Amino acid sequence: MAQTWTPNSWRQKPIQQVPEYPDLAALEATEARLAKYPPLVFAGEARRLKSALANVAEGRGFLLQGGDCAESFAEHGADTIRDFFRAFLQMAVVLTFGAQQPVVKVGRIAGQFAKPRSSGIEKQGDVTLPSYRGDIINGIEFTEEARIPNPERQIMAYRQSAATLNLLRAFAMGGYANLDNVHQWMLGFVKDSPQAERYRKLADRISETMDFMKAIGITSENHPSLRETDFFTSHEALLLGYEQALTRVDSTSGDWYATSGHMIWIGDRTRQPDHAHIEYCRGIKNPLGLKCGPSLTADGLLELIDLLNPANEAGRLTLICRFGHDKVAEHLPRLIRAVEREGKKVVWSCDPMHGNTITLNNYKTRPFERILSEVESFFQIHRAEGSHPGGIHIEMTGNDVTECTGGARALSGDDLADRYHTHCDPRLNADQALELAFLLAERMKGGRDEKKMVVNG
Repeated sequence: MAQTWTPNSWRQKPIQQVPEYPDLAALEATEARLAKYPPLVFAGEARRLKSALANVAEGRGFLLQGGDCAESFAEHGADTIRDFFRAFLQMAVVLTFGAQQPVVKVGRIAGQFAKPRSSGIEKQGDVTLPSYRGDIINGIEFTEEARIPNPERQIMAYRQSAATLNLLRAFAMGGYANLDNVHQWMLGFVKDSPQAERYRKLADRISETMDFMKAIGITSENHPSLRETDFFTSHEALLLGYEQALTRVDSTSGDWYATSGHMIWIGDRTRQPDHAHIEYCRGIKNPLGLKCGPSLTADGLLELIDLLNPANEAGRLTLICRFGHDKVAEHLPRLIRAVEREGKKVVWSCDPMHGNTITLNNYKTRPFERILSEVESFFQIHRAEGSHPGGIHIEMTGNDVTECTGGARALSGDDLADRYHTHCDPRLNADQALELAFLLAERMKGGRDEKKMVVNG
């Protein structure tokens, strides 16, 4: 694509998953208002994330990306944000110890409001209405009025994102992320877990490491890195009018950045190479994610990589693989081989959620054992291919919901109705998310031990 890119050149391309706004004049006026609002994130922050992801691409780090399936206006609150951030930090500490590498922390938060849908309509009984597409577009209530796309919702999404970012920055830099606090929270989880004995060995080793650091004078008082952390935001760039309105020129470099979030990704349903979403994303300088599902061919992936990262810049592109526990062995190896053969610099990340959704007792759910199985296969395949399994991408919450079955507390199909609160897809609750981190840390440690044996053997 040699033609000139502009923030609105995507409007000349075919587009998928676009809502039909009945009042185009109101939509245009809303986008014009947003274009005058301050940026939500800054170019320098996005560059810092790209630099961290470049280390992951080179095998010197691990990406933890997670958060809500779809943020909602109704559930927005300080406690919800705090509980998510707390669970996320606990996961990061466990994974850091398991990988023995820096963990890059990227939330699905402060912008994850729009959702692609498999059908444009939803039917209940004899009534057919437009599908719910996320709070930034329409309402979840099954009424004709709620399902009308309303551009004013974009203003609400912007304001909620700004408030969320304000609190996240305070948590990340104001002492809440102190490693001592995070470790104590994690020990509380271990003590109460049915799998306590299994996790205690790892928790004890983390405690020993922290005690040693204190003994030689490394504390949060004299090392800010122990009480502060870098935390970045991300979302799917689905609603391109909103993204365009928040696309700004960086005064220091002259480059265009999406200021709606530090990292944005392209979904499996909107990755057509000659369509609008690829056109928009190829021109901004943010780190990008690309969802890779079972229908993506090796040649198709290489074409998309060339469009989105023509300079082959490490940290620019993360491939988020979402195949399903029973399909990953069929599809992932051929993609890895093609990328490795062509020398493409990417971060490989595993999304074990989207390919493992089933219906149980009339609820959409995701069995924990299938999620873990896909993650394990992802790591095994990368080790077999000699490539770096660089991250995981999960839908999770800090709340005690009952949306995914299984885990140490063995949630069953009968439990789903207790606290099924998601606006869209089922999420891991805080205990399940941290359990996944512990199990993954065990695998990472095992992989390191295998490498040492090979080197020393």
